[in-house]
Amino acid sequence: MIPPNSSLVRYDNPVLVSRNNDKKSPKSTQLKTTPQIPTNGGPVPSAGSGLKGQVPDSKQQQTEEILNTILPPKEWQENNQLWIQQVSSTPATRLDVVNLQEQLDTKLQQRQARETGICPVRRELYSQCFDELIRQVTINCSERGLLLLRVRDEINMTIKAYQTLYESSVAFGMRKALMAEQGKSDMEKRIEELEQEKRDLERQVNELKAKCEAIEKREAERRQVEEKKHSEEIQFLKRTNQQLKQQLEGIISPKK
Repeated sequence: MIPPNSSLVRYDNPVLVSRNNDKKSPKSTQLKTTPQIPTNGGPVPSAGSGLKGQVPDSKQQQTEEILNTILPPKEWQENNQLWIQQVSSTPATRLDVVNLQEQLDTKLQQRQARETGICPVRRELYSQCFDELIRQVTINCSERGLLLLRVRDEINMTIKAYQTLYESSVAFGMRKALMAEQGKSDMEKRIEELEQEKRDLERQVNELKAKCEAIEKREAERRQVEEKKHSEEIQFLKRTNQQLKQQLEGIISPKK
């Protein structure tokens, strides 16, 4: 028989259940049939009601039924045979609690659970330890065990809500990251286009500057030619004027 995975919760010995009565193993044991938990909210039968021999059995069966509801039996198959292992209904002693604490510390070290932060291994072991405490309390007081069951379910529901919130946050972050990455690629493409446009404009500016320099140089040469020509005309006119003055003076002088 291959036993199930070890757990901090205390279970009874496995029970072999055969689906074929002809091939049923002689060593197999029948599971106890227990009545359903009363749901009408009626009081639990007291020790004075009914037969004396049936009251402890009824209370024990009710406790076992509550335990099976809180902690369902384990089931697994081996060689086409169904094995069932129910949670133990034996009351716990102080030594059992001490051993439970030691087992918890040992398993935390063996499975290398992290002491801080999020750790699924640590969460699983503490959940098993809490289930074992619920089992121990339920045997002594079923009402207290059912109340602890509500606390456990509320804690699990809160953790699942946080897990769902975390997963949705991660998905939202991934979508935003993909959008940012896509926006980054678009922005890089836009930057490359603007840089190309800038280079084109710089080339046009350089061409226009070269044209302006060529025009300025050509105009400067033309201006120099015009100034030289103008200067020569002025000198020619001055010489002509001087000659005319001299001729005029020569004409006027003999008459005197």
